[in-house]
Amino acid sequence: MSLLFSPLTIRSVTLPNRIVVSPMCQYSAEDGLPDNWHLVHLGSRAVGGAGLVFAEATAVEPAGRISPQDTGIWSAAHVEAWRPITAFIKAQGAVPGVQLGHAGRKASVYRPWDDGDGAVAEGGWQTVGPTDQPFSASYPVPQALAPADVEALVETFAQAARNAVAAGFEVVEVHAAHGYLLHQFLSPLSNTRTDEYGGDQAGRLRFPLAVVRAVRAAVGPDLPVFVRVSATDWTEGGLTVDDTVEIARALAHAGADVIDVSTGGNVATARVPVGPGYQVPFADAVRRKAEVATAAVGMITEPHQAERILADEAADLVLLARELLRDPYWPRRAAAALGAEDTPPAQYARAF
Repeated sequence: MSLLFSPLTIRSVTLPNRIVVSPMCQYSAEDGLPDNWHLVHLGSRAVGGAGLVFAEATAVEPAGRISPQDTGIWSAAHVEAWRPITAFIKAQGAVPGVQLGHAGRKASVYRPWDDGDGAVAEGGWQTVGPTDQPFSASYPVPQALAPADVEALVETFAQAARNAVAAGFEVVEVHAAHGYLLHQFLSPLSNTRTDEYGGDQAGRLRFPLAVVRAVRAAVGPDLPVFVRVSATDWTEGGLTVDDTVEIARALAHAGADVIDVSTGGNVATARVPVGPGYQVPFADAVRRKAEVATAAVGMITEPHQAERILADEAADLVLLARELLRDPYWPRRAAAALGAEDTPPAQYARAF
């Protein structure tokens, strides 16, 4: 029996298999509202056979968007816009998930294919961060968050989580990776505060932990909460995998069910040794040492590669990103390669 195609129950939610569509920014929303692009993009991956389909990093407030074209979930209008998308995903037998994010000092920038680099020239906004240190010279200079602002953002995340449940999402992931706001607080390279939200690791962890506790309370006891982390900053003096093991233990104690292990994103000049499965050892280390379920992501492209990650007990779930952009039906191809049972939609059965 293929491990990749075995179900996994987390709290009250059962994933039909271990294949997860990783959150992938589409930079195609207006005023944070998802539209037909998002319905077709996410719906295609559900039709393609993934067990859990994550929507992209979705901003908890307007200032939390990476670009002006990011999706959001801060209002009733956003809830209504997401509902037909989550309903379609569920109708295909997949589980809809959302990643709640705040870009912090990496906000208010051009989307990748627009002309321009860094801070948007028109339509931008004041960014925030743990300090007033920008991500790079071309990025906006953030405003350092006061303690009261940090506390208010905890409730902002909680309200976004309540909105996510109302919109039909059944898994909520807190984005604390890739150099965005919560990662900015976690890393000693970007958080040089001396108040209760800085200093040692316990201080730097205070804000992310408060967010996870608030999100857990907001979604209730039945739905899974994931947290994406960057296990290393790939830079001397930054976060290491040993730090991340301690962070993961604390996050699990705060209510996280799965630690989604990625790396990098907080240092513009970091040199990342990208290659097939290059982040899997970090998921493995966190799983074994922190004794928490993990998800592996990063250059996972082949069915037997994904199966081996699970067989080696390096992770409990496998997330694919660019490979699922290239082939939305990768899970069905993987089922054939691994000899697993597959039940495509009736409309597509003749092809399989």
